[in-house]
Amino acid sequence: MTDKPNWRDNGVKIVKSDDLDMNTAQTPGMTRAAAINFAKAGASKLWAGTVNIHPDAKTGAHHHGELESVIYVLSGKARMRWGDNLEFVAEADAGDFIYVPPFVPHQEINALPDEPLMCVLVRSDQEPIVVNLDIEPAESSDEIWIGPNHPDES
Repeated sequence: MTDKPNWRDNGVKIVKSDDLDMNTAQTPGMTRAAAINFAKAGASKLWAGTVNIHPDAKTGAHHHGELESVIYVLSGKARMRWGDNLEFVAEADAGDFIYVPPFVPHQEINALPDEPLMCVLVRSDQEPIVVNLDIEPAESSDEIWIGPNHPDES
């Protein structure tokens, strides 16, 4: 006789917006927070969370190794630059999806000077791969980032 699954403990999980996990790999210029991972929800094959970029800010160039990423733009306007020298560019508005294939060097840019860019991010694995790259930014910004959450105040 097979035991019936314990759906109460092993079923749907709700992660409240004020209970996101900030203990995740960061890239200068953005704030990532995990919502769905093994620690929060028991997920084993994917990672999901939020990404917020301050007005007129830009991330450093990076890639996520073998991971695939999907970004859903909740509000604001995202400008994506990608390629070996960040030479390609496209923009996404609220309601748009962005797909980032494995190993693609890219940079997220908040294209609006006075509104935050708020997104949902989903990745194809639990591994928190973030490889920050030493690529000259394709676009400069008055907002210089010295860490994942703190602009340079100088």
